[in-house]
Amino acid sequence: MSNDWKRRTEVDDFKAQQVVRPRAQVERQLKDAILTGKLTPGDKLPTETELAQQFGVSRPTVREALGGLASAGLIRKIPGVAGGSFVNSVNPDSLSQTLRESVGTILRLGTLHIDELTAVRRVLEIPSARMAAENRSEEDLEKLRSIVERQRTTTIDDPEIPNYDLSFHATIGQASGNRLLAAFIMAVHGATHPAEYLEVTDEVARKTVKQHIAIVAALEAGNPASAAEAMETHLDYVLRYSTDYPKNAGAHE
Repeated sequence: MSNDWKRRTEVDDFKAQQVVRPRAQVERQLKDAILTGKLTPGDKLPTETELAQQFGVSRPTVREALGGLASAGLIRKIPGVAGGSFVNSVNPDSLSQTLRESVGTILRLGTLHIDELTAVRRVLEIPSARMAAENRSEEDLEKLRSIVERQRTTTIDDPEIPNYDLSFHATIGQASGNRLLAAFIMAVHGATHPAEYLEVTDEVARKTVKQHIAIVAALEAGNPASAAEAMETHLDYVLRYSTDYPKNAGAHE
């Protein structure tokens, strides 16, 4: 047998394909209907009983399929008489929420460490700062100045400190002009609230605020290199004064 014939028969050989489970068939068809626009945001899906009849499967199979769609952020399940399964908006905000929930689950399992988180933050936020220096609007700058002013005038026992930090970094993500990048940054911060795990002293608090001020100054100047450098300095400092995540991290979601 020639090599050419051998290669051709290997390519053309038929192979058995796995039969798709009923749950996967239901989930895939509903997902396709959402992603192609046949089902639009806010639409209410038929009841589990109705879907089971339409697909010719059991209610538990439909329930599993709906659970998969909910985990993917494509639908939301609302309990009660007036509740049901509703199609979510598929956009960067819904992506961020789905990612946030996934990161929160990993944190609760205790399988994520602060150094891993900070490494990911470098990958996301240093380029974000560089892009924000080129794309930020005056509205973005005003919001950042307002956040920094609140940080500068508060005390280290202010319970809102993690939220100030979240708003600061999320705003820079949005100012980058890349909504997908902003969604990832928001997801990481929203699930972890890194500021909650800083060993905060008066000195550490002052230093981090000064670093935020330096980042804003670089953004105001429209200097991408300086903005990236200021963000890198800030993240390095945060790692140095951060504790590891406790087992119940993410429970505040």
